[in-house]
Amino acid sequence: MYIYNFIGRYLISLIFLVKVDAATFTSQVKSSVTGQETKAQPRTGLLQNVLNFALESPLWKNVLVPQARANIVKTAEENGIQWNDAFEWIRAEFEKGTKDGVLLDIHNDDEYADYYRKPFHAYEKGNLCWDAAFEQELASRAVGARNFPAFGEKGEDAFRSAFEQALISQGATCPDNGIIVDLGCGTGAGTRRLADLFPKCGQIIGLDLSPYFIAVGEMLLKCAPTSIANGGKWVTTIQNDPRLSLKLGDATATKLPDNYADVVNVGLVVHELPLDAACSICDEAFRILKPGGQLWLYEMDFDSPGFSQQRSNPLLFSLIRSTEPWLDVYADNCDDLRNHIYKMFTNVDITAATGRHYALVATKATSEGQLSCGAVVNDDRFDDDGIYRKGDTHLKTWESKR
Repeated sequence: MYIYNFIGRYLISLIFLVKVDAATFTSQVKSSVTGQETKAQPRTGLLQNVLNFALESPLWKNVLVPQARANIVKTAEENGIQWNDAFEWIRAEFEKGTKDGVLLDIHNDDEYADYYRKPFHAYEKGNLCWDAAFEQELASRAVGARNFPAFGEKGEDAFRSAFEQALISQGATCPDNGIIVDLGCGTGAGTRRLADLFPKCGQIIGLDLSPYFIAVGEMLLKCAPTSIANGGKWVTTIQNDPRLSLKLGDATATKLPDNYADVVNVGLVVHELPLDAACSICDEAFRILKPGGQLWLYEMDFDSPGFSQQRSNPLLFSLIRSTEPWLDVYADNCDDLRNHIYKMFTNVDITAATGRHYALVATKATSEGQLSCGAVVNDDRFDDDGIYRKGDTHLKTWESKR
């Protein structure tokens, strides 16, 4: 263990060294469309091989994973997000009535695809464990604080609001009494925001493949906790909305009827998937959407300067993708995924939502004739000078607060 600690400290020290000028690693190849620097490719060679070996070894599991988790908890606590108190409360809610406070697994590995069973987000069992579900909304608050550090513990509200504003700017709308389906909803934090954003919507359904996430999300709706800041137990105040329901299900095969939903939302999901699964989710969204319905998709943008520079840095990006096993695949295939969407939908509008993320609204044709004309794509992420329309407010990798 002493050697692991030494190597871990050495590897972390290297990360700090490369922070001095990460932008110098950026690829200088220019896009013929925007004039911007293109997505940088991961580095190869001896250094990259050493990093890959380290991140697949017990070093990562025994030293760096706990360090990664400790850093995100530190970010939360330093920004006024009461991670530890909220975690203890939600865990205690589930331990009530259990034998000796032991929470048993509630899934069968055989029922899940290989890609979903990979370790990620610093959890050995990925989304198929209680801790991942207990901590999802806590981690989300910390990520928000990293994306919008000027807002501190309200950073996630600013982060999610940026996506909502971007979607609405691109024509996102839901008719009165309409149906919204939120695919890959997790514990339902974003689903609850959709309900608040569209008070005249008739039904909001959140669907997730993890029984742990759905169980925690349902518990939060049932308990309807007040935020710790207001004397309660959770990181936010939650109100139970009778229009909202969370269901266990596969986003690639929802079992919902054809032409069912007015809106399908897919938020920050596809970067955690191989390309075929991401495309399958878009296919399913198209199937269940009514004619004229909309797909709302928002995600990391590896065409943005922030993520492009980060990916060009072999040390930083290797550590990031070690907790996101499909991130390289996603980054390599962003264009392929969008092209897949273009082939199905008749109008697609894209804009920058934050300095590192985009938002997309795709409208399903109302007739076969309309679709046969091909998709009208309006990609507004860059201005006429090739500059990304949103500035990058994100904390540097080594920062926990600004």
